[in-house]
Amino acid sequence: MKPTLIALTCLFALTGAAHAQGAGRGQDLFETHCATCHGLEGTGKGPMAPVLLLQPTNLRELAARNDGIFPTARVVMRIDGRDPLVSHGSPMPIYGDFFEGDDTPLKAETGQPIMTSRAIVDLVDYLERLQQ
Repeated sequence: MKPTLIALTCLFALTGAAHAQGAGRGQDLFETHCATCHGLEGTGKGPMAPVLLLQPTNLRELAARNDGIFPTARVVMRIDGRDPLVSHGSPMPIYGDFFEGDDTPLKAETGQPIMTSRAIVDLVDYLERLQQ
């Protein structure tokens, strides 16, 4: 019983560490690629916002505007360009090519898997943590 308990404790610790690393990487990616328009807090008040015709979305309210459910599939498809968003007269900067990489499954709010890159999984995880 004791070896099993130790093994489970180690497994949960490693899973938590990997999740924490992903959250840190997601925040780094957000600050590098998204904060210019969406702001460091994700409120849509980044330094580029005043010059945009359509204001950036407040990313902290994505779940609230979707009946309390974080719209994972829509967020992934906006980031990678499968669902383009037109702002300031041209598509939102699409980082799909930048975030390309290994196919990593991510579970959508419907339970269906979405194949995307590890970087997008980390970024979506961070955005989900920002929800109010």
